[in-house]
Amino acid sequence: MPEPEDPSTGLFKKYLTNNRIFRDREVLRHSYRPQILPHRKPQIDEVASILAPSLRNETPSNILIYGKTGTGKTACVRYVGTELEKASSKMGTLCRIVHLNCEVIDTQYRVLAQIAKCLDVVDEQSSDKTRTHIPMTGWPTDQVYAELKNQLEAGGGVLVIVLDEIDKLVKKSGDDTLYNLTRINADLKNSKVSIIGISNDLSFKDFLDPRVLSSLSEEEIVFPPYNAPQLVDILAQRAEQAFVAGAIAEGVIPLCAALAAQEHGDARRALDLFRISGELADRDEVSTQVTEGHVKQAQAKIETDSMIECIATLPTQSKLILYSMLILEQLGQNIFTSGEVSRIYQDIAPSIELDVLTHRRITDLISELNMLGVINTRVVSRGRYGRTKEMWFDANTGKIREVVLKDTRLNGLKDLDVSQMEAKWLKTWFR
Repeated sequence: MPEPEDPSTGLFKKYLTNNRIFRDREVLRHSYRPQILPHRKPQIDEVASILAPSLRNETPSNILIYGKTGTGKTACVRYVGTELEKASSKMGTLCRIVHLNCEVIDTQYRVLAQIAKCLDVVDEQSSDKTRTHIPMTGWPTDQVYAELKNQLEAGGGVLVIVLDEIDKLVKKSGDDTLYNLTRINADLKNSKVSIIGISNDLSFKDFLDPRVLSSLSEEEIVFPPYNAPQLVDILAQRAEQAFVAGAIAEGVIPLCAALAAQEHGDARRALDLFRISGELADRDEVSTQVTEGHVKQAQAKIETDSMIECIATLPTQSKLILYSMLILEQLGQNIFTSGEVSRIYQDIAPSIELDVLTHRRITDLISELNMLGVINTRVVSRGRYGRTKEMWFDANTGKIREVVLKDTRLNGLKDLDVSQMEAKWLKTWFR
């Protein structure tokens, strides 16, 4: 008599025992750091040459690194930082790297407190009571800065502070943080600080005071986008570790590379496309290989997911305009005009206590939605009635509605009875 199926694994058993496709899918994640970074040796060598003086306890120049998303900026800096700490340990000097993501740590207080938190200036034999811990909120910024200087002086050596997505910090909090950090060496005797700023946005320098820009951008490095053959090399390198032998059909890697190269040479996009293609094949019990068909399915899935993420970050007013379009579609109008959207918007905005925008501003926000790819638009001629803009949805509007209604300021729309208002709208507004 066969043993009963273990209820704790029964549902997942077929997914856990069948390793037709993946050997280690984590190799395809953005967080994975390979030992070799293809086609980035010149940039790695340049960063290393700038940071090398820190191994002689000298202050390295500050660096600004630019490049589009997925061009290897963060991976290269992390790689060089790891190698620097290894070399420092062997040579008996002290070089430390603190890597901050400024999309999350986006105020001066948080940056200073997080740097202090990452520093380990307490001797192993000392009691933790000798160290002052900086809370993540509550202190005056001057006090946090003073305590950070104390910790740097107590530790000595060279500290390299990496500010990833530095443009997010500058745009939200101004350049005070950079002003203080670029001048901190003047207040230090026993230690040195160097800053590496990483940005996808060249224009963020427009927000900087000229004095800050001068001291911050002592060295500038630009990471060019990957082309299709380079992306093929990157994917082929990862494929050896990520997939079972023979699991990738011929043509899959070149297709993923070609599609990503069209998206400005984004290696992250290529890796996501490659991984999701593998996951789709893995879930398909019939498939024994990742095929070009899986790649095309993955591309469609990524485009839908990225659009949903884009909608979630829209301002509330843009979401309300989008919801007005959803109402029009619900009323059976698959193609609608900016005037119709404006009328619906102006009717429902007061019901949830939102300020009503002018028709000009509504038109501007509609153009932004079109630019983001959330809707499609076209300008059509109405003869003697002039020209008007028509728009429609391409994507799954059910998901769009779900994301829009997650905005707490739009909670009142959940109780909106469209059927009761339909007669009024159809009679009063629609042709």
